[in-house]
Amino acid sequence: MKLMHVDASPKTTRSNSRALARHFVEQLRRNMASLSVDYLDLAVTPAPHVTELFATATYTAPDQRTPEMRAVLAPSDDLCRRLRDADALLFAMPMHNWSMPSVFKAFVDAIVRTHITYVVTPDGQYVGTLGGKKTLFLTTRGADLRPGSPFAGMDALTPSLRAAFGFIGVSDPVFVDAQPVQFAQPEERAQALERARRELEQVAARWADAVEQAPRRNTSGDGAAAAG
Repeated sequence: MKLMHVDASPKTTRSNSRALARHFVEQLRRNMASLSVDYLDLAVTPAPHVTELFATATYTAPDQRTPEMRAVLAPSDDLCRRLRDADALLFAMPMHNWSMPSVFKAFVDAIVRTHITYVVTPDGQYVGTLGGKKTLFLTTRGADLRPGSPFAGMDALTPSLRAAFGFIGVSDPVFVDAQPVQFAQPEERAQALERARRELEQVAARWADAVEQAPRRNTSGDGAAAAG
């Protein structure tokens, strides 16, 4: 299985989302000898922000694009290719002001591309091309946004991730949210991180089991795909 792993935290050694993502990848490697990882650190290699030229180029037919248009689209083209080449996706990020970090928003703007990560059918339907990929969103939140907490209604991150990636075909993502990890007592913080680690171990085991079972399902003659 080929995993695309994207980190979006501006922190390095002190990042909880990065540490949890490493834990998840370690668990996958332990359960899946064939795992390969395509790693992207958006703090080091950010996606360019959308410009007027980029916006114009995306809706210009490929054979009519100028050299400048092709150049401005090149980083986006590469990101889209990497996403489509992967079997599974891991996106790790902190919550910033109730939503996603700005570097991850720029990444989303770069990968939602007509004729590449989504297509428009002759009858006007929008269809994403990333369907069937196992997808994990690993988030860390300073406050506790679980149901029943005072901040439960402040989560703009989960619905925006579901909407953007659902549009390009990710229909059944897994969310593991470590919370609260900042505005909490040390014991609460430790419990939140431990809960997240346990959830990640369970996800890794499920993914590894699905990959292991896939060949047997495919050779059974029914053509069924492994569950996400």
